[in-house]
Amino acid sequence: MSLQHAVLGFLNRGAYTGYDLKRLFAASVRHFWSAQQTQIYQTLADLERRGWASMKLVRQDDRPNRKEYTITEEGRAELRSWLGQPRAEPPIRSPFLVQIFFSGELEDDEILAVLEEKVEEIRGVLNLFETGTVSQPVFVKEMPKREQFFWYLTLDYGIESARSSLQWLEGAIEKIRSHAYEGGLEAAFTQRSSS
Repeated sequence: MSLQHAVLGFLNRGAYTGYDLKRLFAASVRHFWSAQQTQIYQTLADLERRGWASMKLVRQDDRPNRKEYTITEEGRAELRSWLGQPRAEPPIRSPFLVQIFFSGELEDDEILAVLEEKVEEIRGVLNLFETGTVSQPVFVKEMPKREQFFWYLTLDYGIESARSSLQWLEGAIEKIRSHAYEGGLEAAFTQRSSS
């Protein structure tokens, strides 16, 4: 996903500062797209240069002035064009799977420790999705029902992906603990090929 288009999507809902946008990213799309504060500010400057967003300086007496950005008609047209086109997913690049691929070099207890740590990480993510700020962000209540539906659809994807990862990890741990590799590949992976 283009960070520019994600920012345009938020600006399509209202005027925001870079700080506001960082909070919105953290409370909404972080389960599939994260952005650093500096990236957001660079993107806002780029959107303004392209004519897709405009900036208004809001003077404040008790704090530094705010730079509020809004989407322009050109930005709205770009967002709608981008939304209407199918997007190819980039190839998967997973350092974790590279680590697993070469883990035949490790003893069982070493790789089990890695996998069990990953299980805890995924359980934490799943808990956040199901009960945390990602599942119940305050701003979603302000959105029209149709927009809420599509936001929750992406959350559903995140939950299902986390559950799938957790299932795979638990299965991998069980196979290593039972020394499934000693019975050969066919024995270790018959469940997968028969399903």
